[in-house]
Amino acid sequence: MQVLPPKELSAYIKHYLFLENKDNNARQLRFFSDGNTGIVFSPKSKLISGLNNYETQNYLPGSFLYGQPNGFKNIYSDNEMLIVIVVFQPNGINQLLGISGSAFRDAIITIESVFGRTGVELEEKLAGQVTIQGRLQLLNQFFRRIEAKKPRTNPLITNASLDFILKNKGQVSLSQLVGYTGYTERHIERKFTEGVGLNPKKFATIIKLQHFLALLKNRNANTALASLSYEAGFSDQSHLIREFKKHTGITPREYLFDTEKLTNNFIQTSPKNSL
Repeated sequence: MQVLPPKELSAYIKHYLFLENKDNNARQLRFFSDGNTGIVFSPKSKLISGLNNYETQNYLPGSFLYGQPNGFKNIYSDNEMLIVIVVFQPNGINQLLGISGSAFRDAIITIESVFGRTGVELEEKLAGQVTIQGRLQLLNQFFRRIEAKKPRTNPLITNASLDFILKNKGQVSLSQLVGYTGYTERHIERKFTEGVGLNPKKFATIIKLQHFLALLKNRNANTALASLSYEAGFSDQSHLIREFKKHTGITPREYLFDTEKLTNNFIQTSPKNSL
């Protein structure tokens, strides 16, 4: 279930996700970038970051912040699953906390390391809540307090670049960003990477892939993959498949038919798709 934040938090938080599965079957989950960072709470059972012949289990923290990932990540669940995810805007954490996006790129950081004891208290309170409404109230209260104390920032260049990339669904070049913002390539790249954690080119590719996933989801049964490739801004079908597999570890066809979608970029896969 996806829920929007209140208006005063929407500049920082894109949405909240509530994912639940009550069975105890082991499952393999795959996460890949959608251009956003987030915080994951797993109050019922810890997720597993890796398995060694299904014997040694490396558990993730019960709550953690994830930065912009390089490629895809496989994680595992072997118990009843409840996951609450705070999905930030691409530069939301930078705006809320003043932390450079590049400082935690491809990292998993405990909530205590970022928010201190108040973050641990939030984790404990979420674990005690049994309704989505109760969890939403806790999350909104927590982030309203953070927003009230946020540092002064000047995100003008990053916001303008983000708006342009998102409006054009990733089909932009750095020279077009220069023309749109009036700043130099070097200045745009520096400010954008500091705010988002990725350079504009890589972020634009991710947004193109997300646009392709939206087209794939809403496609007509007779629409060819090549047609969707061009519409999403890729030079040809081979280019799309190459970029798609690089970011997700699977082909578009495997994504469509061999996975269960928890969200667009968080899927349940079969062991044969594990790399």
